Amino acid sequence: MKVLVIGTGAREHALCRSLSQDPAVSELHCAPGNAGIARVATLHPVDQLDGAAVTALARELGADLVVVGPEAPLVAGVAEPLRAAGIPVFGPGREAAQLEGSKAFAKDVMAAAGVPTARSYVCTTEQEAAAALDAFGAPYVVKDDGLAAGKGVVVTGDRAAALEHAAACGRVVIEEYLDGPEVSLFAITDGTTVLPLVPAQDFKRALDGDEGPNTGGMGAYSPLPWAPEGLVAEVLESVLQPTVDELRHRGTPFSGLLYAGLALTSRGTRVIEFNARFGDPETQVVLARLRTPLAGVLLAAANGTLGALEPLRWSDEAAVTVVMASEGYPASPRTGDPIEGLDAAEADGTAFVLHAGTKPGPDGEVLTAGGRVLSVTAVGASLAEAREKAYAGVAEISFKGAQHRTDIAAEAAR
Repeated sequence: MKVLVIGTGAREHALCRSLSQDPAVSELHCAPGNAGIARVATLHPVDQLDGAAVTALARELGADLVVVGPEAPLVAGVAEPLRAAGIPVFGPGREAAQLEGSKAFAKDVMAAAGVPTARSYVCTTEQEAAAALDAFGAPYVVKDDGLAAGKGVVVTGDRAAALEHAAACGRVVIEEYLDGPEVSLFAITDGTTVLPLVPAQDFKRALDGDEGPNTGGMGAYSPLPWAPEGLVAEVLESVLQPTVDELRHRGTPFSGLLYAGLALTSRGTRVIEFNARFGDPETQVVLARLRTPLAGVLLAAANGTLGALEPLRWSDEAAVTVVMASEGYPASPRTGDPIEGLDAAEADGTAFVLHAGTKPGPDGEVLTAGGRVLSVTAVGASLAEAREKAYAGVAEISFKGAQHRTDIAAEAAR
């Protein structure tokens, strides 16, 4: 099987790493990729938002499967021309991808499907936003209706800050605050069958103790020893399957990866948000535990044959990933600095480094090229062991102004 992965981040590096280990994959390509992905896949320049260009590349390579990693190409409709060309593609079409592209659309789908979520208002004016904030009270939850790379949500007790974010976004969803721990649950679907993966938890705030601004994610771990028994089955029945069924009934079937961000509240499980692709950094830990070869699962989703697959096999080991970010992230990340210690971090085989914002330098060095630079990932017999290995890898790596959280999975590992 020849596989083409679209994207540039650590999520795509995690996908490429797993696909490179699949004996069914004879050729692995990535476009545009990054400096780390270049070690396991052949890179190609492409505008990942240009469906015609992506389709032309897939045809040129003779790709048997195209895996679209990020949300922006999916919302831009990159999957449509690929499907029209008869090329199997893992990822929803433009209309189904609105489940992530528009918070208001997602709320409408959830209401029609009877999916439990926070009460909310869609607001387009300052007056509407002010009324919604007052209706729910603090803490205030304000979400940009469109894509915001994981940084469009403000949760604050400061009403003025909430109003300011609403004004900056234009169209927002303002909703009631959901208490309780958060869980990320991915599911692979062909539009009919829904195959849940193992749960993970990510850390959105920039600083230890869940302080600081929201980011795209600073680390993740799996499994969740504190999660209630039967959680996955409950979410499949009450959230994932009804959502997939509703989109199919609307004539816009969702095929690809459906990501449910959940809050385990005092009133039951509620959906915080949906994403239309693998989450970053949760993908890094979920795929580290997957034992079933990945390519066949993604192809079955693309071809509508997911129901014929054997149950997925998982490692009993734990996985932890720690994100190393640039100085100034998330507001104004510094880039262009050389990264040292990458080989040392992987030297003893206990951790592996997935690249996010990196690029090759003129003299063969690896340079920072984004806000989130690396995801240092490790597996172990326990969360404590996986965590220790991941942080040992982090300690080997340096670049100017590097920052990371020191408390990823700390509480769960106790």
